[in-house]
Amino acid sequence: MQYGTGIIGCGMISRFHARAISEIDNLRLVGCVSHRAESAQKLAEETSCRCYRSVDELVQDPDIHVVVICTPSGSHLEPALAAIDAGKHLLIEKPLEVTPARCDQLIQAAKEKGVLVSTVFQSRFHPASQELKKAVDQQRFGKLTMGDAYVKWYRSQEYYDSGAWRGTWALDGGGALMNQAIHSVDLLLWFMGPVVEVRAYTGTLAHERIEVEDAAVASLRFANGALGTIEATTTAFPGLLKRIEIHGTQGSVTLEEEDIRFWKFAEETEQDEVIREKFAAQTETGGGAGDPAAIGHHGHRAQIQNLIQSIENGTPVAIDGEEGKRSVELICAIYEAAKTGTTVTL
Repeated sequence: MQYGTGIIGCGMISRFHARAISEIDNLRLVGCVSHRAESAQKLAEETSCRCYRSVDELVQDPDIHVVVICTPSGSHLEPALAAIDAGKHLLIEKPLEVTPARCDQLIQAAKEKGVLVSTVFQSRFHPASQELKKAVDQQRFGKLTMGDAYVKWYRSQEYYDSGAWRGTWALDGGGALMNQAIHSVDLLLWFMGPVVEVRAYTGTLAHERIEVEDAAVASLRFANGALGTIEATTTAFPGLLKRIEIHGTQGSVTLEEEDIRFWKFAEETEQDEVIREKFAAQTETGGGAGDPAAIGHHGHRAQIQNLIQSIENGTPVAIDGEEGKRSVELICAIYEAAKTGTTVTL
């Protein structure tokens, strides 16, 4: 079957989705819509798709089976509910929404309507991430003891000034954590499991005219007893590749963007050397460290393919709404811990 997609929100990230869609045989981009008509018209001209006058017009089009939501983070819920009501499956850019309550509202509506929701965390589909997850699932680390995520990126003042919604609690939902580091937060939870306690500091150290943090440090206690940290900032010129470290009594792995920088286990196999060589130089872009446009779309393509396969086969998607909610819950707990100066329990 040929599936049609519609994109709501026509900014930079929508173009990554449009490229990914164009590379999938049984998928086509039918149309797009934005509250800025000129943005929708431009994307429509670039991709030879329809330009709709409203969200309702897009979601009611019978040629569209999947709706991709690329609006600002705090405005995902309303178009998502319109698409759900029209019986469309959803691919929603990270974060799913900016509070757990808004995530729950979206998840419940989709469940009642029987449509699929997939939250965009394309880093999970990178082969290096999947090798690391496999090693965790095979218990090669022994007892997990530490899990750390570092996202030391750079965003200029012009970046925040480029859109009135940027750097606001209402529409961005947060700063360096909710907007930039959330992919790493999701990966850390995927590898290490849930967090049960958090303490944190946040600050706005280098940018003006924003409500949210541009630097954050959090200490974590995982349900499995392991400890960890999250460091996130948009103040670190010129921007470093994001890094995740997983440590245990029998092994340690360092993942830097799509590269494996360190991979060592007490019980080595022949495959370990293959992995070290294969993933030594996978990163082809800056990963968004200094330029938000400097990312690839191959992860998006893999995630969209997963959603289409789930629709066809009646199987769960790899990253559903509940999975998307987990990182939002943790980040909101970090904000609460920083605000109150207390340990927050999840």
